[in-house]
Amino acid sequence: MSDLSTEVKNQDANDDPNVDGEFSDSSAPLIEHLVELRQRLVKALIAIAVFFVICFIFADKIFNILVIPYQRGAGTDDVQFVYTALQEKFFVDMKIAFFGAIFIAFPVIATQIYKFVAPGLYKNERGAFLPFLVATPLLFIAGACLVFFLIMPLATQFFLSLEQTGGNGLAKIENLQAVGSYLSLIMTLIFAFGLVFQLPVVISLLARAGLTNSTWLKAQRKYALLCIVVVGAVLTPPDPISQIGLAVPSYLLYEISIFCASLIEKSKAKRLAEEEGDEVDLDDEA
Repeated sequence: MSDLSTEVKNQDANDDPNVDGEFSDSSAPLIEHLVELRQRLVKALIAIAVFFVICFIFADKIFNILVIPYQRGAGTDDVQFVYTALQEKFFVDMKIAFFGAIFIAFPVIATQIYKFVAPGLYKNERGAFLPFLVATPLLFIAGACLVFFLIMPLATQFFLSLEQTGGNGLAKIENLQAVGSYLSLIMTLIFAFGLVFQLPVVISLLARAGLTNSTWLKAQRKYALLCIVVVGAVLTPPDPISQIGLAVPSYLLYEISIFCASLIEKSKAKRLAEEEGDEVDLDDEA
């Protein structure tokens, strides 16, 4: 009886094409994609590791560059930082190295992502994807520059204005900045502004995918402004300069995003009109 059931199972397996046919054919491309994904990730991680070592070697110089906005806000080059834990400066250097490695290695990371996605795209889709790949780092740098040259000096000036010189019965309140606290503050601002400046890229991609349109975006202006204010309150320090400094460019970027979505819609409409015209010409010839 057991021999008979074994033969029946083997016969069913031989008759079922999914056992060795469709299943094997479908699993092979998946394994190939996973292998390629692993290779892309390894290359990106190698780039991050190499730049991490380089940035760690020059961590002091990078930190001195990041101190420039503080010096401008304080109005003097003679500034002093302290660290209260024995290991704090070491971890600060590690954060600087990781921060710099991600920033410098971004073109390599973006290239690996593009090479992994590109084979699944049509030729016109690849051409449409490249501008977003270029715009992403440029917009992030624009946000970082806004922090470096405007927001951070103004915020520093505002915070230092809260000091008290003391005397006449008043306590002396003096700012003594810790390296870890300052690095966390400026890195948070740079990442916050850099991410918010990606708004035109994100909305343009959504518009190209047909998930949003300029008409809907125009109707949501008041809700977008509310979200911008809330996000600014969460991502920035509790001072009006940083929050206004993030809210104003964010709303301008939202308006730019509406304009970009409108251009994409016009481009789609023009392409569809041309395709319909070609179809009409072919029908006439037939």
